[in-house]
Amino acid sequence: MSRDWSIREEAPGDEGAIAAVTAAAFADHPHSSGSEPRIIERLRERGELALSLVAQTASGEIVGHIAFSPVTIGDTRQGWFGLGPLSADPLRKGEGIGSALVTRGIEVLRERGAAGCAVVGDPGYYARFGFARPDAISYPGPLDPYLQVMILDGPAAGGVIVYSPAYG
Repeated sequence: MSRDWSIREEAPGDEGAIAAVTAAAFADHPHSSGSEPRIIERLRERGELALSLVAQTASGEIVGHIAFSPVTIGDTRQGWFGLGPLSADPLRKGEGIGSALVTRGIEVLRERGAAGCAVVGDPGYYARFGFARPDAISYPGPLDPYLQVMILDGPAAGGVIVYSPAYG
């Protein structure tokens, strides 16, 4: 199947389509409260949406989105980012939209000199990109087993990871 979409940075006017694809992607997810579109909106409002990429078809339809926002790990306050939410149109499952968004997002973070990236998600999915369970980083609460990190530049950070209050 040929790929009829490409990846670009979010542009003004994309907000509604991003919210719609995110809501659709998480509608039947067992660990979702339905808050994911609002998380993106709050990150945007707080100026913490450090990187926001969309997958867009040739006709202009947004079929995927990924967000990256700053995180703090212990005393490390700069250079680390949290990945998420990641969304792809459920009707286009299996087209590689999510994988392409993660890959491009990590490339952009590297280009920008980021120290690392963290994600709270399915270890089986994110391991293929190079994410791994950290030795010295923890995430408070029951989702700690799903925390994974990728060091992009420099030494590993250590301590408790703190995401933006936008994740509420």
